[in-house]
Amino acid sequence: MEQKIPTMAEMAAEGKQPEILFWVGCAGSFDERAQRITRDICKILQHVDISFAVLGTEEGCTGDPAKRAGNEFLFQMQAMTNIQVLDGYNIKKIVTGCPHCFNTIRNEYPALGGNYEVIHHSQLIQQLIDDGKLKAEGGESFRGRKITFHDPCYLGRGNDVYEAPRRALEILDADLVEMKRCKSNGLCCGAGGAQMFKEPEPGKKDINDERMQDVLEAKADVIASGCPFCMTMLTDGIKHMEKEQEIKVLDIAEITVKANGL
Repeated sequence: MEQKIPTMAEMAAEGKQPEILFWVGCAGSFDERAQRITRDICKILQHVDISFAVLGTEEGCTGDPAKRAGNEFLFQMQAMTNIQVLDGYNIKKIVTGCPHCFNTIRNEYPALGGNYEVIHHSQLIQQLIDDGKLKAEGGESFRGRKITFHDPCYLGRGNDVYEAPRRALEILDADLVEMKRCKSNGLCCGAGGAQMFKEPEPGKKDINDERMQDVLEAKADVIASGCPFCMTMLTDGIKHMEKEQEIKVLDIAEITVKANGL
């Protein structure tokens, strides 16, 4: 089924202003796995009847990888371009599908003049559950499944968002298990700080393989994620451990869509 998502340019042409801008991000736009999460976030927004739009081709990279890799000049160029576009459309509230975009627009953009209310999609889902607009019924049952949440660095330790994603899982009829390294003591998936775009440095073990040990110890059969980078690293870790039949990696948005039968 094709989803019709309006762009800010289309809305502005009609003289309309959406309640929320959905910032899709590079992974959500171009990575095939992350595109599925993008579609599911849109399904949730459409289901609860929130007026939203995307920037489409006017959206550029937030500059997070450039900044983390040490290219401050490139970061500021990318950020200033985005701020110009956002301010041109008078954007006030942004929801992101990626903790890296969330962190950068929320914490780095104000110093360059870009001030917005920014929420991660897990926080949006939590709000919708608290408002009674999302309920885990009418869709796939997670009864008897053991689900563990992997805390993305830029969501958890970077911005103290620990409860929102867990709240989205608590309403499921599932067993929630925590890995021994979780919340403020969580372990990085190995892709942050622009590491996603380079080969790992020499060492005894890849970080995502180390993280898989935590998953196996927790005996989880579903790893819930909230970040496209984590999604890639966790999925690769499962492939490496040859556990693809036993363990699935799903984003919080995907789990919500499945549970609500959207």
